[in-house]
Amino acid sequence: MIDRVWQHRVFYALVLPFAALTGVFGLWPIVLSIQVSFTQSATALGSSPVYVGFANYAVVLADPIFLASLTRTLTYTALAVAANLAFALGMAVLIDSPRLARGSMLFRLALFLPVVTPDVAGYVVWRWLFDRSFGPINAALELAGLPAFGGLSSTHTVTTAVLIAELWHHAGFYMTIFLANLAMRDKALEEAAQIDGANAWQIWWRVILPQLRPAIVVNLVYATVQFLKTFTVVVVMTKGGPADSTNFISYYAYQLFDQGRYGEATAMASILFAIVIVLSLGAFRLTDRAGAR
Repeated sequence: MIDRVWQHRVFYALVLPFAALTGVFGLWPIVLSIQVSFTQSATALGSSPVYVGFANYAVVLADPIFLASLTRTLTYTALAVAANLAFALGMAVLIDSPRLARGSMLFRLALFLPVVTPDVAGYVVWRWLFDRSFGPINAALELAGLPAFGGLSSTHTVTTAVLIAELWHHAGFYMTIFLANLAMRDKALEEAAQIDGANAWQIWWRVILPQLRPAIVVNLVYATVQFLKTFTVVVVMTKGGPADSTNFISYYAYQLFDQGRYGEATAMASILFAIVIVLSLGAFRLTDRAGAR
């Protein structure tokens, strides 16, 4: 009994400092942001803010630029989550394969290195790569006699260019989580399936993939949150252009905040925060139901 009490005390002694830091630097700024969203912009950061109720939310929800930005953000998030998780899972399966045993460490390092590369530095390089005038990508296409890639200067290709840059930066993280889950799977089940006459596809679909559900859940939620708040890549590479085609909610809210429209900017941030919570909980519910079947 005494040992259990001491275990609880040690646990809380270790957890409380991190919980306090999370509260001060994580939860408290969110609460303040939501509070500012109910105030008049001119007084929002003053000592005596004037509260206007849901007026800022009404303005935001009636703003066609915001509504277009919301649709654009949700569409981009769906594309980015699907592309990153599919690529990460494919790379994880490839690296986990016995055929790649000798070079697996090199592949792991190559794919994870972009994750620890500073965002701004990486996106500056990608902006140079996609440049239509002197970028290496179009230079190579020209040498090969292929049409030029519009890159960041065309509304038809800018989303693809941003997706590629984000894939390069984030996919290695999701791959690592998939690899960890693959390492913990029960390989005896695969051997049993082989004995029963299952082919490679049946083993993958019926035996391996169900065991990857924890990694899929974690990656799905994290990627959804990550791409809903896409910001740095837009600031560095596109500035919301061309023709507002990459003007996502985070960047639009940043523009309003920079103009002193604090109430509307934080109202947008609060709406985005609510969407993140709803979609994350929805992802957990869907995966839990799938696992229960």
